[in-house]
Amino acid sequence: MSETTETTLENLDTALGAAAAGDESADVVAETQITPAEPKIDEQGRAYATGKRKNAIARVWIKPGSGVITVNGKEEEKFFARPVLRMILRQPLVSVERDGQFDVIAKVSGGGLSGQAGAVRHGLSKALTYYEPGLRPVLKKGGFLTRDSRVVERKKYGRAKARRSFQFSKR
Repeated sequence: MSETTETTLENLDTALGAAAAGDESADVVAETQITPAEPKIDEQGRAYATGKRKNAIARVWIKPGSGVITVNGKEEEKFFARPVLRMILRQPLVSVERDGQFDVIAKVSGGGLSGQAGAVRHGLSKALTYYEPGLRPVLKKGGFLTRDSRVVERKKYGRAKARRSFQFSKR
C-alpha cells in the first residue's frame, strides 16, 4: 500500500478508536462527513428547478407563500382541469407536509397534460430539495426525484405504428 493510504487508514482507526472511547474528536469527524447541503436560493428568495416527463419540460420556481400554484400564468384548477392531474402535482408537497406553505410558479412546454403534470411534479420535488435539503430523503423514498424515462417508441419503417404491422392479405 502507498503511504497516503496507510495514513488515511491510521486516521480512520484513530477516529473509530476515539468513538469507542467516547472522545469528542470522533464527533467532529462524524459531523464533517455528514454536513447538510446548502440551500440554493436566488436573490428573490426562490428556488428553481427543471422537471421533465415524456416530451414535457417544466421550469418551476418556489417561494414561501400562501400555497398558490400558477402554471403558465393560469391557476392550477384552470390549467389542469382533471382532479387526478392536480393530485399528481401536489404529491411532493403533501408527502413532506408543506402543502399551502409555498407559492409555486411553473412554465411548462411540450407534451400533453399528463406529461406536463408529471414534469411539474418532478420540477417541484427538485426545487423543494434545493430550498430545504433536509427534505431530500423523504422525496427520494417517495420516488419524486427520479425522472421517469419512459417515452413514446418511434415508428419503424414498414410498420403501421411502432410495432403494429399492416393488415395481412392472403390474396
